[in-house]
Amino acid sequence: MASKKQKRAAKKAVKAAKKHPVLITVIVIILVLVIAAIAILWFVKPDIFHKLLGTGNHIWGEWTVEEPTCGKDGSQTHTCKVCNKSETQILPATKNHTYNDENICIVCGYDNNVPSVEVISSAELSIHFLELGNKFTGDCTLIKCGDTEILIDAGSRSDSAATIKNYVDEYCTDGVLEYVIATHAHQDHIAGFVGSGKGENKTGILYQYKIGTLIQFAGTGATTQVYKNYCTAVEYAQSRGTTVYTANQCWYETDGAKKQYYLNESQTVSMNILYNYYYDHDTREENDYSVCMLLTQQTGEDTYNYLFTGDLEEKGEEYLVEYNTLPEVELFKGGHHGSYTASTEKLLRVIKPKNVAVCCCCGTTEYTSNLNNTFPAQAFIDRVAKYTQNIYCTTLIVDYEAGEYTSMNGNIVFYYTTSLKLYCSENDIILKDTDWFKENRKWNP
Repeated sequence: MASKKQKRAAKKAVKAAKKHPVLITVIVIILVLVIAAIAILWFVKPDIFHKLLGTGNHIWGEWTVEEPTCGKDGSQTHTCKVCNKSETQILPATKNHTYNDENICIVCGYDNNVPSVEVISSAELSIHFLELGNKFTGDCTLIKCGDTEILIDAGSRSDSAATIKNYVDEYCTDGVLEYVIATHAHQDHIAGFVGSGKGENKTGILYQYKIGTLIQFAGTGATTQVYKNYCTAVEYAQSRGTTVYTANQCWYETDGAKKQYYLNESQTVSMNILYNYYYDHDTREENDYSVCMLLTQQTGEDTYNYLFTGDLEEKGEEYLVEYNTLPEVELFKGGHHGSYTASTEKLLRVIKPKNVAVCCCCGTTEYTSNLNNTFPAQAFIDRVAKYTQNIYCTTLIVDYEAGEYTSMNGNIVFYYTTSLKLYCSENDIILKDTDWFKENRKWNP
């Protein structure tokens, strides 16, 4: 209920209205006219309200365009003619470079001589020597021929599995490795096959990919935990349909195994398992059990050969030459990471390599404190120098104790289009021209 004060105010208002009827009428008329004027302006001149109150739609002017280039995003901007508000849209950088005679873009500096993953994947054949993501020396080589992928070894430690997978996935898009070769039972060659994790979270290569055929060492004296874990991983791969052969079975072609596997339909690229004396005989030197393979590519009238010997040591190399007819090779994976114990003169004088890729951490003291014998050893360099200066290394140790390392050449890729070409993820400087070599080694061809 209204209070007495409110009632008195209402009575006074009524009396005032009765007392000044003309004033009230005028006020009402003015209010009606103002409202009518505002309504008319709303429809006739809405831009006034847009400018003052921000109501209604913007009236945009023409776009002002800054064209994008290959190296820089462009933009386009337009401004409201009424309120002067601007709106900008980004125009993504184009993919169209303008190249000079050296095949380098004059706008952004992009080097068109650097092949893309797509270019390398479409090559007739590509061979990749991988960096492994830690301070430890180890081996991992990916070979791609069309839709066929081969992985040779997966070092150097369990945590390398993720590094390997990230790289391999760029080239193996169907999750299938048609062939895997495990050369011998040392950690720096098989730990990545095992990886880490448990159950469905295991990261090892033998868990992450479907494997067609696995070819492994015929003998071993290994009793380490990583070897036992490797055996478990092999059993898992078998349970998923992987065919497992030893190099011995391949050489003698028993139980369905072959010594030669063609990697393409035209049968111009073949993977050939060589004979190693230690497939049939025991040795105390685990490295000498290594599976040895010759990759052969026939292109027109030319034949290119690529040799992989794992960590085969001096005596093993002697037998390799004795029991196989080895050709001269375009590429040799430096034996035993460039150790002084491998890549002997007996082998080199036969294969006469034109290019040598070494999977190692240059200068690492992981295995020895004798600086002449750290990878790649001076003796290794002295022997190889007689045949080629084209020596490339994956990684450089900075401080082994502190776990510091960096790329030497990085991931080393040889790929064949109309000729054999080289791409390295860091640089393609040959070993003898690097600062490390100048400080630690001598070139004695």
